[in-house]
Amino acid sequence: APGPRSYTTLRDEAVKLFNSLQQLESERDPVPLMQGVLQTCLDLPPLVDEIYCQLVKQTTEQPAPGGQGDLHYWQLLTCMSCTFLPSPPVLRFLRFHLDRTENRFPASEMAKYACFIREALGKTKGRECVPSLEEILVLMQRQEMICTVHCPGAPACSVAISSHTTAEEVAQELVSRLGLSQSPNLFALYEQSRRREQPVGSATLLADVLTRFE
Repeated sequence: APGPRSYTTLRDEAVKLFNSLQQLESERDPVPLMQGVLQTCLDLPPLVDEIYCQLVKQTTEQPAPGGQGDLHYWQLLTCMSCTFLPSPPVLRFLRFHLDRTENRFPASEMAKYACFIREALGKTKGRECVPSLEEILVLMQRQEMICTVHCPGAPACSVAISSHTTAEEVAQELVSRLGLSQSPNLFALYEQSRRREQPVGSATLLADVLTRFE
């Protein structure tokens, strides 16, 4: 379909993604390549299962388990788990793969990614945007992002958020921090740009808002 990116057939795009994954193994800066793969999956949802299966294959029986190339695949799998849910059959297969990895390589980096991915899959409901470059960087480290919120009459507040944190959760935390829990007023987050200012929906993921800023 016409759009900002031109695509060919699903089969051809799946081959292109496979080639991208092969390149990922030796990429010095994998973040832009990861974001490109995620964007293709967002634009072409039928490829989500395909990429999950390819990543499971690439993280199975690696010649150098825990090496840089192997960890790049686990890092992309982490970003996928915070962005898309696979279909039920692929999800069952993925969870088996995560359990197998933790059992075979306990206390390894791969096992830590597997644990993080399992927890993320329990929270992911789908994203409007792919993770920003900053979000991908922190997901690669299994960490949270720091979001700065400017409050009227108060200094800016820094809030740690994950890929699953909603605007309502951040607003509630700020209300508590500012001692406004007993206030009869309603509070919300606003998104401001040069052209407009608008409230952020309570169920909106803050990570999506940050991607739009990027």
